[in-house]
Amino acid sequence: MKRLSFIAILAVFTLGARAQELKFAPVDASPADIVYYPLNSAKAKDGSTPSIKVVYSRPTRKGREIFGVLEQFDKVWRVGANECTEIKFFKRVVVGGKTIKPGSYSLFAIPNPGKWILIINKQTDRWGAFSYNQAEDVVRVEVPVALQDKPIEAFSITFTPQPKGANMVLGWDRTVVELPIEIK
Repeated sequence: MKRLSFIAILAVFTLGARAQELKFAPVDASPADIVYYPLNSAKAKDGSTPSIKVVYSRPTRKGREIFGVLEQFDKVWRVGANECTEIKFFKRVVVGGKTIKPGSYSLFAIPNPGKWILIINKQTDRWGAFSYNQAEDVVRVEVPVALQDKPIEAFSITFTPQPKGANMVLGWDRTVVELPIEIK
């Protein structure tokens, strides 16, 4: 009996020591977010399903000048922070005149002062734009830039409904761009 008690006590201390050694990664300064279209469709109780899901990290401005300085013009940007922004289509969509089948893709951009090139790419699960491969592009769409008077502190993505689908709206600092997406 003493031997069994000794083993039980030893096991408790061993497990306690193991739990103290376990370390989790620190909280990221650019938290991940998810947006669906239709908005909040993932929470719908009527059984409807989303058409589009975007998973992205939200860097903050922190008083910095963003486009042209932090994110340089004419260079591929991962659209957000950390891992590439992932866009999932649950249905066939048309973007920039090209039909895209359901699946997961990454979203990149080439920012410029008056226009951006938004890129939907086959590569997923990548960190940043370091391994971006243009040969994997599904479509590139040139979109105009709208400048805002009031800066947007955290990079944000949302959707605005349109007659045949939605516009995916990306905004950060004083810059807003919209990507029309037709849902089939």
